[in-house]
Amino acid sequence: MTNNKSAFVVSADWLQERLGDPTIRILDAAWYLPAQNRNPKAEYDAGHIPGAVFFDQDAIADHTSGLPHTLPSPEVFASSVGALGVSEKDTIVVYDGPGIMTAPRVWWMLRIMGAKNVYVLDGGMDGWNREGRPVTTEVPSPRPATFNASFTPSAVTSFERMKEIVADGNIQIADARGAGRFYGEEPEPRAGMRSGHMPGARSLPSGIFSENGKFKDLATLRQTFADAGVDLSKPVVTTCGSGVTAAIITLALQSLGHTDNTLYDGSWSEWGGRADTTIVTGRE
Repeated sequence: MTNNKSAFVVSADWLQERLGDPTIRILDAAWYLPAQNRNPKAEYDAGHIPGAVFFDQDAIADHTSGLPHTLPSPEVFASSVGALGVSEKDTIVVYDGPGIMTAPRVWWMLRIMGAKNVYVLDGGMDGWNREGRPVTTEVPSPRPATFNASFTPSAVTSFERMKEIVADGNIQIADARGAGRFYGEEPEPRAGMRSGHMPGARSLPSGIFSENGKFKDLATLRQTFADAGVDLSKPVVTTCGSGVTAAIITLALQSLGHTDNTLYDGSWSEWGGRADTTIVTGRE
């Protein structure tokens, strides 16, 4: 990749040239909201990148939290990913359907669990198909691997910590939900949840970081943060609806060399679903 693009994003050309390389593991990490009317597993079964295994973000999760696809324990994550034939030493490429949508979440999970060489595919499966690249319906049967998890708990923000951040106002909050939900002008997609945002949060809708499924260049990413009032010399916590698209902001931050960032895993599913949290609506 050229130096004006993220070091964590690889092109379709790069991946196609390496199909069949035994040192590379490919994960289809597509996931959709019901309103998107797309079935990720059905799409995978109908045709995927050769060698790719399906990473189910609903299954590889903490099912005791009461929230959607919360980060699982390191032990559960290691067992699940190892069963997919992936070790922390592999070069791992993660993709989704539209490109730069849900793959960054799995990129983030793998990295905070100890994998070093993890990349997101630019353009996603939709772009891969548009360009007529090779697909297969053959489902791999990878030999189970040992994934040695080395979890970084500081990369994840808890609800209690999020309350402190909101109260203190010392750490910037970057929210990846759409502007309508952020300002309380549109309902949340999940029932029983207030819309609006946390006091002090900045609106950075997840879609502004990519165009036609491809990640924007570093200069544009930097300007996007500046336009939203985010100071890249200071800490940031990322959030969204359920902890998935927040990782797009995390990917953008880390692409720019920003390392003092965490992701609020409960995100709006937790904050907006409670009665004891402070919510702001309207455009200031």
